[in-house]
Parts: sequence; structure tokens; C-alpha cells
Amino acid sequence: MDSPARRNVYSRCRAPHGSATGAPLVTQTPVDLHALARRIRRHVVRMVFEAKSGHIGGSLSATDILTVLYASVLRHDPQRPDWPARDRFVMSKGHCTPVQYAVLAEFGYLPVEELATFRRAGSRLQGHSVLGRPPGAENSAGSLGMGLSFGLGIQLAARVQGLDIHSYVLMGDGEQDEGQVWEAAMAAAHHRAGGLVALIDRNGIQNDDFTAKTMSTEPLDEKYRAFGWTVRAGVDGHDLDAIVEALRWARDVRGQPTCVIFDTIKGKGVSFMQSNPAFHGAPPTPEQFEQAMRELADGADGS
Repeated sequence: MDSPARRNVYSRCRAPHGSATGAPLVTQTPVDLHALARRIRRHVVRMVFEAKSGHIGGSLSATDILTVLYASVLRHDPQRPDWPARDRFVMSKGHCTPVQYAVLAEFGYLPVEELATFRRAGSRLQGHSVLGRPPGAENSAGSLGMGLSFGLGIQLAARVQGLDIHSYVLMGDGEQDEGQVWEAAMAAAHHRAGGLVALIDRNGIQNDDFTAKTMSTEPLDEKYRAFGWTVRAGVDGHDLDAIVEALRWARDVRGQPTCVIFDTIKGKGVSFMQSNPAFHGAPPTPEQFEQAMRELADGADGS
């Protein structure tokens, strides 16, 4: 039996236009998730290369997670980015805006051509996102560790407003060093914040070294469980079918916050960037850019 990713089909949930809180309308649209993820990776590499700055490694490690989230799980409508009953995606590892902007462009929140303005003066696409700039950016990012608090606040507000939504918060494993993460984790469990989903991109590198050397936070799964969360760990963050299954599992948990820990490779998709701390925040040279684009070309990986 073909996998969902290979069947070239995904579901995107929308509310019917004219309804603020009506039941979502599930639409089926042909797409090849593998090809989409490669295209998003090419956007990421080009954006950072042309801007001569940006965080490329962590963007590439999170590409498959965000591709699946927006294509198959997140309830959203690019035609109405402020729809009250939409699910929220919070980019807590806010330096990884290249992949966030590339995903938003591919799903119709902004023109793909606008990606060429990344990090330029006057552009909406800055190194860290700003709420509403571009449409679909649900939080202003900066210092690490804030996103889980944002997501918790969104879920508690939704409870007061009677909205049945989910907030998905993407964090890095190095980000788990931040004390605010654990304050939010404790508060989320106390308030039984169902619908809050922490997505941890465990690529093993933070800034210019490996997390195990800088300050290990393992075992992450046991720590989140100790704080009262429902946890799924060890998910292959580059297996699209495994990501689909894990995200849908998290979406279906009720009454308490959930955490999915993805095992990923920093710089995934580009051989010389993979597991290389040097490409946390360094742009590729012209020669490296050409090699990366060849490796990310459609069909280059045999798919």
C-alpha cells in the first residue's frame, strides 16, 4: 500500500467562507509532499545565500515537520489568515524564519517572489518574524524560550472564548536550556491545556557546538512526562509518514498538553551541511550554493 506522502494527496482544513466558527471543510488537493519539502529546502538555501546571512541548518532540520504540519494537520486558510477558529503555529526557534517564510509562501500567504527580500531593509521578511508580518506569522520572535508561553496563552484565551483550536509550538533542543520553557511546561500541565502541542526539533546542535557538550537536557521525554505532559519521543523527523502519524496522534489527545520529540539532522538534505555546527548561521559560498541546489534538485535523491 502506498504511503500518504507517496499518494500525492494531502488534507487541508478550512472553515467555509462566511463562517467564523463553523465546522471545518476538509478539502483534498493533489500534492507530492516529498517534492514540496525539496522545493522548500531550495527556497531556504537560496534565501540565506542571497541575503548573505540567516540560519540555514535549523531551517533545513525542521523543513519536513513544517511541510507535513501545514499540509496535513494544521487547520488554516491563507485567504483568511485572521480566521478566529484557525489553529496556530508558533515559531519559538525564531531564528529559523527561512523555513517559516518558505512554507507560508508555498501555502499562499505571500508571493514566492517576496522570499527574495529576506533580511533586506524594509522587507516584511526579517531574520526573526514579527506578528502578522507576513500574514500567517502568529508571534514575534527574538530571544529563545518564549514560544511555549505564547502557545499556552493562546490556548487559555481560546478556552475562555469557547474556541476548539490547537497551538503547535516548534522549539529546538538547545532551546530547552531556557528556564522559561519549563515554567510554561509546568503551567500548561497545571491548567490542563489540551490542544497545546510542543514540537521539539532535536537536531543535536545549538549555535556552534553540539547540545550534549554545551548543556545536555536529556532525557527530554522523561522530563516532560514528569511535568505532566503526554509525550511521544523518537519520531524520525524526516520520515513524512511518521511525522503525519505523530502529529495526528498529538492532535487527538484531549485534556492535557502533548509533546512530540523529533529526531532530526541539522542541515538535512545538503551533504556538507548535515550535522555540521558551522552551518548554524553561516551562508553558503557560491560554490557551496551550486552544490546544494544540485543535491536538492527534483529526483536527485531518487524520489
